[in-house]
Amino acid sequence: MIRVLVVDDQELIREGLALILSAQPDMEIVGEAADGVDAVSRARSLEPDVVLMDVRMPNIDGITATRRILRDQPNCRILVLTTFGADDAVINALRAGASGFLLKDAPRRSLVAAVRAVAEGEVLLDADVVGRLVEGLQVPPATSSSALEVLTPRELDVLGAVARGLSNAEIASELGIGSATVKTHVARLLEKLHVRDRVQLVVFAYSAGMVPRG
Repeated sequence: MIRVLVVDDQELIREGLALILSAQPDMEIVGEAADGVDAVSRARSLEPDVVLMDVRMPNIDGITATRRILRDQPNCRILVLTTFGADDAVINALRAGASGFLLKDAPRRSLVAAVRAVAEGEVLLDADVVGRLVEGLQVPPATSSSALEVLTPRELDVLGAVARGLSNAEIASELGIGSATVKTHVARLLEKLHVRDRVQLVVFAYSAGMVPRG
C-alpha cells in the first residue's frame, strides 16, 4: 500500500483528495494536515510514503515544509499539488527536493498516476509547467544538441517522453515496451548525458530543442 499524507489549508480540498485516493486499491490515507507546521509533525509521526503538499499555507509554506520533511525523512516523496503555477513555485519546489509538481485542475486519473509514479521513485512534472525549468534553472543549451548524437533512436524516444512529463508506465504503453525496459533506458540516458536525475533529463531535452516551448 502507498501511504499518503494530504496537506492543504482548505478542508474541502483535503477531503476531496482523500476520497479520490482512498478509493484506489493500492493507496491508504494515513492522515491530513492543514498547514506546514502540522505537515512536518504528522510526516514525522506517520512516516508516509508520499505527501501531497500545497504551496500557499499559513505558518510555514509547502516549500519550507518540504525541506524540513526531507531533511528528517529523505525516503519520503513529496508531490506538490497547487493552483499556484508561477515559475518560482516550480523551481523552488524542485530545489527543495519535491518529486513532482501537479496543478490542482489536473484530471483525477493524472493525480492517481502521479502519486503512484513518485511512490516508485520517479520525478513527475505537469506538462503545462515543465517548459519553465529551462530558463529557471539556467541550463546552457550549447552542448545539448551535439550530445544527442550518442543516443540510440529508442533512447531519443524515451527522452522525449520523459520531457513531456510521462511516467515510466505511460512511456511503456506509448512505445509498446515493458516498464523494466523503460527503466533501463532512463538509466542509460542519465549515464550518457551525465545528468543527475529525471528533472535534469527534462531540462536537457528542452534545451536541446526536442520539445516545443509554449
